[in-house]
Amino acid sequence: MGAIDELLANNGHFADSAPRQDLGARPRRAVAVLACMDCRIDVIAALGLGDGEAHVLRNAGGVVTDDVLRSLAISQHKLGTTEVMLFHHTDCGMAKISDDGFRAELQEATGTVPDFAIESFDDVDESVRRSVLRVRRSEFLLHRDAVRGFVYDVRTHRLREVVVEGDK
Repeated sequence: MGAIDELLANNGHFADSAPRQDLGARPRRAVAVLACMDCRIDVIAALGLGDGEAHVLRNAGGVVTDDVLRSLAISQHKLGTTEVMLFHHTDCGMAKISDDGFRAELQEATGTVPDFAIESFDDVDESVRRSVLRVRRSEFLLHRDAVRGFVYDVRTHRLREVVVEGDK
């Protein structure tokens, strides 16, 4: 049995025991959270979130990409979110690669240069700042003032806020 088959079986057990809820699509806390896809981070547990409380978006590095802005625009315009919480983390794999190196690796493996941004970084705090500013500067978002960025420590599980100066 493969991992997907095991996960499908887990879902059957979950569905059989989960309470029936009539949750709406609008998150009750009106917040969208963007975090890295790193498997060491349980976003729901780390933030104490329950079902239906937040939109949780994840990608490699937790960086704000065009697709993240698309999701946030839908989250705000159609589903009522008013705050955005971003977090990157310590010991991130995106700090261990380079854009040029990984792009070359993909081109060598496929014969095609990827047209998407890799978004690696050297400084996790600076990457958080860049992501916060991308949200604050997006003309497609309704709520750009309640955007905060954090670094999650994968050893201690604590969040540390990153100060992002001024410009909106």
